[in-house]
Amino acid sequence: MLKGSLRSALHRAITTPFGDNLAPIRIPKDLLRRVNVTLGQPICSQEELVRRHEARERLAQLRREGGRTAIVREQAPVMVYFEKDRNARMLGRIEELLSGASIAFKKLDVTGDAATKDFVVREARCKEDDLPVVFVAGTAVGGYNELVDFNVSGQLKKAVFGDA
Repeated sequence: MLKGSLRSALHRAITTPFGDNLAPIRIPKDLLRRVNVTLGQPICSQEELVRRHEARERLAQLRREGGRTAIVREQAPVMVYFEKDRNARMLGRIEELLSGASIAFKKLDVTGDAATKDFVVREARCKEDDLPVVFVAGTAVGGYNELVDFNVSGQLKKAVFGDA
């Protein structure tokens, strides 16, 4: 700990403005600051020393574990756009397929929202009668039949969860 306290005391001495108005003090301090930065700042504050020590301990722990850490992946957003009283059976089928594949989704009713409905129809290249439409990460998949094809080909899981 003496080594650490000596380093932090030297750090305080070269970073405080005390004596900077005198050339015989300012010039060696400036030179020492530049050398310290060039060498990767071995002379640092006590807080920085503690942070570095904790980082070394964490690295050693990761090496002991073999570098295996659990990667938590979030799924891409899945949106199902539908109209309140239109094609309820298809909406139910879409919900079953997504739930069966353990994919979380959000349903958005576009009834009375002309701007959103126009966006969905334009991006999905479909007609208003084709709702409900599924979007994965902002990309239109299509209606129920297209979603089934997407799922069977394995592209649905890839699009939602990535290539892992």
